[in-house]
Amino acid sequence: MDGGNLIDGTGRAGGAEGVGGTGGTDGLDGIDGTGGLGGLGGIGDTRRALGAFLRARRGRVTPEQVGLPGGRRRRVRGLRREELAQLAGISVDYYVRLEQGRATQPSPEVLDALAGALGLEAAERRHLDTLTAGRHGPAPRTRVSPLLRRILDSMAHLPAFVTNHRTDVVAWNELGAELIGGLGGPGRRERNQARYLFLDPASSRAVFPDWEDRAVEAVGQLRVATGRYPEDRELAALLAELSARSADFRRIWATGEVVMCVAGRKRLRHPEAGLLTLDYETLHVPAAPGETGLVVHVFGAHEDGRDAGGPAGT
Repeated sequence: MDGGNLIDGTGRAGGAEGVGGTGGTDGLDGIDGTGGLGGLGGIGDTRRALGAFLRARRGRVTPEQVGLPGGRRRRVRGLRREELAQLAGISVDYYVRLEQGRATQPSPEVLDALAGALGLEAAERRHLDTLTAGRHGPAPRTRVSPLLRRILDSMAHLPAFVTNHRTDVVAWNELGAELIGGLGGPGRRERNQARYLFLDPASSRAVFPDWEDRAVEAVGQLRVATGRYPEDRELAALLAELSARSADFRRIWATGEVVMCVAGRKRLRHPEAGLLTLDYETLHVPAAPGETGLVVHVFGAHEDGRDAGGPAGT
């Protein structure tokens, strides 16, 4: 396992910003505004994706946050490469090779050190593991089983729907369809959650008062999916479309955000019930051991929020 070397104090030039053929604006996640996959920081190539993720995350950490001197004349957003390497206790040369995709299989100790220096949360740390695992092969085939459909229908008083790793809504119960826009009707909205958020902003911003939070959530989930399934052509096509058509998508992707579906609270505006505050839980149905598979989203009225007597039926 390639674990990197400790700081050797030689101050070799390989650690200087921009040295080593990167040739881009440091700190950006590869967003070039062209709308192609080349502008999305390593889609389909986990080594490039690792470098893009590290660049994006160090761009969000200021020197002052980690006890280093700042200054107005810094040309780099966030930490310099040599600063992050020093904080993580690895050589600057090795860190540069990580960002450039020339170093493979960093040890868990190196990843832990980088995660600590960057202040990564648990989901982001797991994403590092995913990017360095060297995954290959297509995404798993997922299907909504008859039993899962019966489970959805049995939750008659709770809105519920199912998404895959591309944020496609693939199944729902009656209240779930009503809650998120009449998915089963002839005038239904876009069934891909990310497309709906970014390519139908007038509608989605009206539905979601906290649109930015929902958008960050969708992008973070897609980033996780690209690390797990780098050869998924449908996912790559979706990301290329969103990058080409949405400046908001490009802006949020550049932050390196990582989000795992868990639980929480959301607000949405329903045409009949008005503004709703709903608690939600996510239930994971793996396609195979260790795979994402499908995610069941179940909603219920928040005790302090407005009673979801319309779509939530409570």
